[in-house]
Amino acid sequence: MADGVVVVSESGKGRYQQEVHIGQHLLLADEPVGMGGGDSGPAPFDFLLTALGTCTAMTLRMYAERKALPLQQVSVTLRHEKIDVDGVRRDRIERRITLNGELTSDERQRLLEIAEKCPVHRTLSQPLLIASSLETAGNTPALPTE
Repeated sequence: MADGVVVVSESGKGRYQQEVHIGQHLLLADEPVGMGGGDSGPAPFDFLLTALGTCTAMTLRMYAERKALPLQQVSVTLRHEKIDVDGVRRDRIERRITLNGELTSDERQRLLEIAEKCPVHRTLSQPLLIASSLETAGNTPALPTE
């Protein structure tokens, strides 16, 4: 499978259970029982939060190593919720970053600024284009009808 390609398909083992193929990795996704699923894996928004959290931690680790900062450990806790803003329903992600190590307040502040620049954060913070198309079984593009 090509780099950057994720294939998601129904597993046939539950109402909503999905198999997620990422390179050599196989993950399961599902909805919680309360949503009609079997809770056999993380829900879709859990994967979204995972992407943001892992990208944040990895970006901070890379920066700390380049700058020789005494960062011992990074932990990122995330939560997604729907909120009303001026009568409009919006998505909100709360991201709490814990930095362990003998860091100065200036270094901590700089790491927070760097967290805002992680690639997944930047992607989620700007308009995102998603190009969708239908394909026939066997992953060949559907041909237009005449």
